[in-house]
Amino acid sequence: MPVRAGNKGKIFVVSGPSGSGKTTLIKQVLKDRRIRSRFVRSVSYTTRAKRSGERHGRDYFFITRKEFLRQLKAKKFLEWTKYLGYYYGTSREFVEEQIFRGKSIFFCIDIKGKNSIKNIFPLNAVSIFVMPGSLKELPLRIRGRCSRIETGEIRQRVQLAKKEILSAPGYDYTLINQELMHARNRLKEIICKELIN
Repeated sequence: MPVRAGNKGKIFVVSGPSGSGKTTLIKQVLKDRRIRSRFVRSVSYTTRAKRSGERHGRDYFFITRKEFLRQLKAKKFLEWTKYLGYYYGTSREFVEEQIFRGKSIFFCIDIKGKNSIKNIFPLNAVSIFVMPGSLKELPLRIRGRCSRIETGEIRQRVQLAKKEILSAPGYDYTLINQELMHARNRLKEIICKELIN
């Protein structure tokens, strides 16, 4: 179902380093009923294993590498990436259907995914880069959300974070997540401004 320029739904692409608080910020913003009523939740596909507390279909669609590559070849993904050895992708059909219906969607994706979505939906996509308060706190944040992560993987994520931060100027908005409630309020301001335009 092709999406035309006049459709009202927006795609809010939220990127940032691992541990910057992207997912937490989105969850906080969606506690506001007025905002939540304008959004549908996009659930990505991934080949990584489920973390403790995650559910198939709620947090991700957990599929095999073979199935992911089959869907990729069939052009079922709007955007996809390989991150730390795992594949992640977003259903093209789902996004087009929601935008056509006038619903907005949040995506937590990397710069490659952001560029793909901005190219396909130039009038509907809004990009927001979430910066951590400091790089020093990233290892603690990463460890806090998944205690099973190895020290080497934390170092790898911090090194990647330093590179990802360099892409922030290519986003429509940059948000520093030093203090959660302040960052949440700033994200709400951005969303309200963009949904009115």
